[in-house]
Amino acid sequence: MKILITGFDAFGGEKINPASLILEKLADEIDGNKIEKLIIPTAFLRAADLIERKIEQIRPDIVISLGQAGGRTDITVERVAINIADASIADNDGKKPIDEKIRWDGENAYFSTLPIKAIVEDLRAEEIPASVSNSAGTYVCNFVMYNDLYFASKYKNISAGFIHVPYLPAQVVDKNGLASMSLETMVKAVEIIIKTSANYKNKEDLKKAEGRIC
Repeated sequence: MKILITGFDAFGGEKINPASLILEKLADEIDGNKIEKLIIPTAFLRAADLIERKIEQIRPDIVISLGQAGGRTDITVERVAINIADASIADNDGKKPIDEKIRWDGENAYFSTLPIKAIVEDLRAEEIPASVSNSAGTYVCNFVMYNDLYFASKYKNISAGFIHVPYLPAQVVDKNGLASMSLETMVKAVEIIIKTSANYKNKEDLKKAEGRIC
């Protein structure tokens, strides 16, 4: 199975982003699955364009995008992306859309097609704090998650979803009271997410082949 993992570069005045650092630590193969990694800019349009080109090139079975959510205390598995871009700060290209639709031909919302509850359960079993999140916000993370799922519906038989990770310890030295998580733990978490998602996808594809679901 081929799995595309994307992660953002630094934004909002930060010098690092755990999402891209996780990608640098991931192996090229996990549990027999080929891992394709793509670092994307924290920029609405460029990020989506890069992801679509990569999907067209490699035709992955699963797309998992990672993003930083400073202030969150755990690994949060996003449930839904909404068709709106409403930025409180400019992206890395200086763009700041306000109440703009992401895709005029897209749904009002797309739900993650990753096994979100199973992912949380498997992470907690390894003593990694995790939860389901019902809002990916309205910034570039939501924009990318929405486009991941839009592309997945366009290219067919692709599972997709989005994972938010907390700050790294180095990012909260001057941010009193904000949570953080070590890079080592985040990498382990993403490896578990990949394995759980691939196992679920294999089971679903088998059911489809047997004609048990449509």
